[in-house]
Amino acid sequence: MSEIPTELRFATSHEWARLEEDGSVTVGISDHAQNALGDVVYVELPEQGQLVAAQHEAGVVESVKAASDIYAPVGGTVIAINSALDDAPELVNQDPYGAGWFFKMEPADVEELTELLDPEAYAEICEAEEH
Repeated sequence: MSEIPTELRFATSHEWARLEEDGSVTVGISDHAQNALGDVVYVELPEQGQLVAAQHEAGVVESVKAASDIYAPVGGTVIAINSALDDAPELVNQDPYGAGWFFKMEPADVEELTELLDPEAYAEICEAEEH
């Protein structure tokens, strides 16, 4: 079973969201998702300042196996991107909940986070996919 940090919320499309102390939301993909993708070779991130709607495409992650859309778990404005992924996309595989984050956003409605899956519900989805 993949590692699932308890402070995160998850989309059914395998993105995670972490509410930061400053009110921003950091977004990445789960350990389960990076395992399924295999070695990540390229990440296309949204532009800083871009408005993204919840559950809409915000970027693409490409691996040796496939390309997969990145969806915004909540709506809002992109306020930072992880430019380290330009030169080191493998960070997504090595540290999906840390150095491999994708972007930070200023959420339009922080309450949207409550509509995402808690770690237990997300673990059940991952388990079902593994069987």
